Amino acid sequence: MVDLSQYLPILLFLGVALVLSTAFVFLPMLVARLTGAHKPNEQKLSEYECGFPAFEDPRSQFDVRFYLVAILFIIFDLEAAFLYPWAVSVFSLGWTAWFSMMIFIGELALGLVYAWKKGALDWE
Repeated sequence: MVDLSQYLPILLFLGVALVLSTAFVFLPMLVARLTGAHKPNEQKLSEYECGFPAFEDPRSQFDVRFYLVAILFIIFDLEAAFLYPWAVSVFSLGWTAWFSMMIFIGELALGLVYAWKKGALDWE
């Protein structure tokens, strides 16, 4: 027989998180309706970010190049996240750490050259 009582704190944590997140979402809307702050009119519903109506449907598909640039940014951002702790401790780790990081940076450079040759960085 499996003892499931050890999972009780996790279930309590998830329950509290669910109750609090639901309260943070729906309670402000309820308070706005009860206090009279929810009175939509034409000026409140107008465009506020750019100042003029959209030219086309705002739910149109994005070009795949946006996603490629985002993925490349994440890859090289992770490189920086690995590079800083390595730079701090490289002298205490020895030559093995230095060679392994050079291999890592070389792989990232090859990935950048590949993306460049495929045209992922070209913007038309």
